[in-house]
Amino acid sequence: MSALPTPPTPLPAPGFYRRRLALPGAVLAPMAGYSDAPMRQLAAEQGALWTVSEMISARGLALGGENESLHLGRPHPGEYLRVVQLFGADPDILADATRKTEAWFTPAAIDLNMGCPVPKVRGKGGSCLLQTPETAYALVKAMKAATPLDVSAKIRLGWDENRSIEIAQGLAEAGAAVITVHGRTAAQRYTGEADWEAIAQVAASVPTPVIGSGDVLTPAQARERRALGVAAVMIGRGAVGNPWIFQALASATEEEQAARNRPGDGEGDRVPALPIRAAVALRHAELQHRFYTVPHRFHPGEMKVASMRPLRKVLPKYLPELTELHPALTSVETLQDVQAILRPLVQEQCERV
Repeated sequence: MSALPTPPTPLPAPGFYRRRLALPGAVLAPMAGYSDAPMRQLAAEQGALWTVSEMISARGLALGGENESLHLGRPHPGEYLRVVQLFGADPDILADATRKTEAWFTPAAIDLNMGCPVPKVRGKGGSCLLQTPETAYALVKAMKAATPLDVSAKIRLGWDENRSIEIAQGLAEAGAAVITVHGRTAAQRYTGEADWEAIAQVAASVPTPVIGSGDVLTPAQARERRALGVAAVMIGRGAVGNPWIFQALASATEEEQAARNRPGDGEGDRVPALPIRAAVALRHAELQHRFYTVPHRFHPGEMKVASMRPLRKVLPKYLPELTELHPALTSVETLQDVQAILRPLVQEQCERV
């Protein structure tokens, strides 16, 4: 662990969620392969209430052997609005992982994943816990006993039927500070539409703040879902290549909209002009390069330069209308590749000014 940077000073704990939910805005969802440090930094700068890391194996942290987990939990310099999400099914291991997460990564809070339906996670936690909610309650209690930080949980409506109210009530009794509900069952995976009426029923059934998740792609949709009674809305796919969605929601409260005399889906909700989006896409690549260029494990004194391959699925989202550039953007290898494609678009803005 000596290679990890000194973590930022955390906010006073507990109470992180309560303080953040007093502000307008939305939350960046945990997304494997997407919500890493560079994306979290962009979302936080645009006003996300908090961001959630990609899920990390509690067993991998507690017992060692998962080097990738160190990147998943590692903060970018100065990061403090980050919640680290763990998955697992053993109370002792999750408690140990919770203690290590607090010491190594200094998160603002720690979240238990109860929603991932990916087959490789089955039997190890994730949405499997929806079949045995008593185990999940024990996990939350074990995590809370291991840290003074807020502990939360992210669930789906159920395994193959809706048991969300029952499960949320048990999690609230176990001490979860926040419960995030994705409006599908595990059996649905990502098919169909998220059931926001079911999410609203959960929010009305527990004293714990409920965050709603699922199919939120625009600020207008986020405001509609928020009006159903949830404490906040969590955004995943809608934020990929569009970190400005958080700015629209953080600044465009009803009072501010009235003062500006514009509708909720008006001018302030529009994404920036093409050159600005290109500049932020380029910055995303630069953050990727900076974060993932690290000392080489097997060649002391050398640096392992970051690959741009993980951004191949992200960069075209910034520029959806420029389909002619998508083949090149989905083939980038290095930061220089990205710069060669995007700098001409950024230069266009400079020349206009």
